[in-house]
Amino acid sequence: MQVKAEARYIRVSPQKARLVVDLIRGLKAGDAIHILRSTNKRIAPAVEKVLRSAISNAESKASAVDVDELIVTAAYVNEGPRVKRIRPAPMGRAYRYQRRTSHIIVKVGDKAGEKTGDKAGGTTQGEK
Repeated sequence: MQVKAEARYIRVSPQKARLVVDLIRGLKAGDAIHILRSTNKRIAPAVEKVLRSAISNAESKASAVDVDELIVTAAYVNEGPRVKRIRPAPMGRAYRYQRRTSHIIVKVGDKAGEKTGDKAGGTTQGEK
C-alpha cells in the first residue's frame, strides 16, 4: 500500500527544496521526521508537515497499518508556476526577476522494494 500527500505552490525554489527532500527519501517515517527537525533549512518544516500528512493519510486509509514500519518510498519536488516581478533599476530602467514556487510530493508505504514499470526482455541497442 502506498499513500501520498502533496503541498502545492510553496514559495521556495525547487532546487532548494530538493536539498531537503533528498535527505529523507528511502528512510523510515520516524527517522525522517527526526532528520527534518534537525535540518537547518527554511523549507524543512513544510516538508515535515507534508510527511506527517502522508502518515495520517495512511492511518485513515487502512486502520491495520503499522505507523512505525512506514517507509518514505518516494519524495520529490516539481516546479510550480513562476511569478514574474519587476525591480527598479538605475536610470529609469527595470529588471525582471522570477519568484519560483514548488510542489512537494511525499509517498509513504509498507515496502521500499516495490518496483513498477521494470520489464524484463526489452530490446538492447543492437537489436531491431
